[in-house]
Amino acid sequence: MGTARRLGLATLALAPIGLAYRFALVYRARAGYPRRELPRVTPADLGMPYETTVVHSGDLTLPAWFIPARDGAPGPGVVLVHGWESGRDRTLPMAVFLHAAGFHCLTFDIRGHGANAAEVDPISAGEFGLDALAGFQAILERPEVTVAAISGHSMGAIGAILAAAADDRVAAVVATSAPSDPYRLTRQTFRLARLPIPNLVAYPLAWLTTHIYVRPRRHAVRDIDASRAIARYAGPILLAHGGEDVVVPPSHLDRLARAAVAARAATLDPAHVETLVVEGGQHSWLYEFPAYRRAVATFLATALGGPLPAEDAGRLAADTPADRIPDGEARFAAVAENSGGLRTLARVALPGATQPTIRDEEPLVTATHGRNGR
Repeated sequence: MGTARRLGLATLALAPIGLAYRFALVYRARAGYPRRELPRVTPADLGMPYETTVVHSGDLTLPAWFIPARDGAPGPGVVLVHGWESGRDRTLPMAVFLHAAGFHCLTFDIRGHGANAAEVDPISAGEFGLDALAGFQAILERPEVTVAAISGHSMGAIGAILAAAADDRVAAVVATSAPSDPYRLTRQTFRLARLPIPNLVAYPLAWLTTHIYVRPRRHAVRDIDASRAIARYAGPILLAHGGEDVVVPPSHLDRLARAAVAARAATLDPAHVETLVVEGGQHSWLYEFPAYRRAVATFLATALGGPLPAEDAGRLAADTPADRIPDGEARFAAVAENSGGLRTLARVALPGATQPTIRDEEPLVTATHGRNGR
């Protein structure tokens, strides 16, 4: 075989690898930089007292709200961690029913989200975990808080699990709509973007894409894997999921639950691993279901030892309406901008496709900040 022929065959063999690598770079550029929105409402708009504060995460100062319950009497607290392209105001419906059940709440903007500046490097579950841990440490410093749990949604749920695995003072975790691991999450985003990639190609491509995605921050994929992290956490866990979730299918809950239970198999009297599938529930807004509110408040009151009896906390939470923030939810920008199909795949070849896409949207109403309300 001639040299030219061998080079030609080698080029043909390497071309798919090069194309896959470029696809991963484009994916990282489009999916790694969330759309940021300033808060649209404050706790005062929903009838709750609050204090504007901050969470220190490494060199970052993240804007936060502390929402005291029971006139600031000492007792349990809950850190609320929002999801991707969300912000601290989107957690306020959770705070409404938890506040009614007597829990102090701390909510804040994850880096690159809300009122924070855009990040230079892509954001992953690793950053959600670091910031969730910082939020937990911040709430424990409050004189009002005696013990604390972390509650997170979607990517925030991964952050809650990672933080709990890193700090055994986390008394309980509520993980809602949580993706089970980075590879399956990446594969699912291919589906959401309607990319016509067969499984034979999609799974190895998801593996490569995930590794390329986290490389700028020097994360190891195994270290930001929720299924691995949940196995390292020994405290009480509530895993909740919408039965109609098409963003992160309920099968992710099953994988997380199996990992947590298996890790505790040899433990005498292990902490509870509870699961809740909300029939008719989607990826977001599960707090609109009384059954979800009851389950979360009952679980937390049991795990944290109050402040109210578990049955009373559950009843109060279930009876407290919690509605989504108006105009506060939008389809993920990286998915919404893709038309799907072959046209989207063809964009991989466009000049500049690997440059980060940073998005911002101005709020409909600019929130005001101040101690105890507007």
